[in-house]
Amino acid sequence: MSDSPPSLPRGLLFVMATAVGIIVANLYYLQPLLHQVRQDFAVSTASASALMTLIQLGYAAGLAFLVPLGDLVARRRLVVLDFVAAGVLMALGALAHSFALFAVCTFVIGVVSVGGQMIVPFAADLAPRAYRGRVIAWVMTGMLLGILLSRTVSGLLAQVAGWRSVYASAALILIITAGVLYRVMPDEPARAPLRYRALVASTFSLLVTSSALRRRAWYGALVFASFNVLWTTLSYHLAGAPFHYSNAVIGLFGLFGVAGVLAANAAGHLADRHHTRTATLVTTALVTLSYAVLWLGRASAAGLAIGIVLLDAGMQGTHITNQSIIYALAPGSRSRVNSVYMVCCFLGAALGSYGAGQVYAATGWTGDCWLGAALGLGLLVPAAADALSRRTTRRAPVTASD
Repeated sequence: MSDSPPSLPRGLLFVMATAVGIIVANLYYLQPLLHQVRQDFAVSTASASALMTLIQLGYAAGLAFLVPLGDLVARRRLVVLDFVAAGVLMALGALAHSFALFAVCTFVIGVVSVGGQMIVPFAADLAPRAYRGRVIAWVMTGMLLGILLSRTVSGLLAQVAGWRSVYASAALILIITAGVLYRVMPDEPARAPLRYRALVASTFSLLVTSSALRRRAWYGALVFASFNVLWTTLSYHLAGAPFHYSNAVIGLFGLFGVAGVLAANAAGHLADRHHTRTATLVTTALVTLSYAVLWLGRASAAGLAIGIVLLDAGMQGTHITNQSIIYALAPGSRSRVNSVYMVCCFLGAALGSYGAGQVYAATGWTGDCWLGAALGLGLLVPAAADALSRRTTRRAPVTASD
């Protein structure tokens, strides 16, 4: 990070990236624990899998109704309050002893875990245009590491002290992080007055007025759906024959997603050089290819690991490319642009999780691989068409229509 721009000091960038990773982890702690939660509450596979759908629907609701406040309220105060609320809800989740109550907590945890999506556009605001793609990639690296480490730490901690200890530990870390952010995040100038209802309405009107945002929202929804097809059911697959892995080993599979960190930074550099169509074509192809590998390697730990590497690289590369484009569309409304884009992403994630749970219960791993591959093709076909159309026109810099 030696070339971080002077308007965004390296120390502040590090704290912001770390905080993003800490709060986004709330969405993924549960993934390697689903089989243990299913046993603890004595519910079916489909019911346990529905928890992932609930947390993603909650996250989508938070994106729709909380994140736009970043264009109205000072983000320092908003982010700190969000982290405190998330800490309280994770503590309640640790104490829940009925499945119905835990399901409600899961949904609300999703709602209040959107602090990272308030921080990302703030970092984009602080970054000069020439560095924006890389700054977004650096902050998103924190998010990716949060996703990766959440699964691994969750599995290891649950193996030693049970799955509830994961939620209790996360609650403490979130409260501590809120205090750090209160001290280091900069204040912002007063915002222009705007009614909350008008703020939310203007957020979703952006989809109507911007074709570039619609295109990138489509890519985001499908890539998040395909990503969650794998991670919603992987713990069941690894806990059963022929693997019979423990929580700790299942959690370690999250580390194979480190490829996503490398892909995110590569995509950020390509975006700064205006190669967004090329980046999109390559990363969506990786998503589609990953499910062929996951199916062929279904009985092999090495085969599954390779598939995970390809999927995480494709997913995160596509996501960073999308964000680099959408943050250039309306500089004065980045929180709202980010909100509507991420709502689409997590609605896709929720549908992917729901579909994966239903398909896995009916047809097992093979059915989920077919579902993931179909979603991948929904990404690859328009990306290829877009790249081919570019070859027939004169190459131009990235604009709001890119």
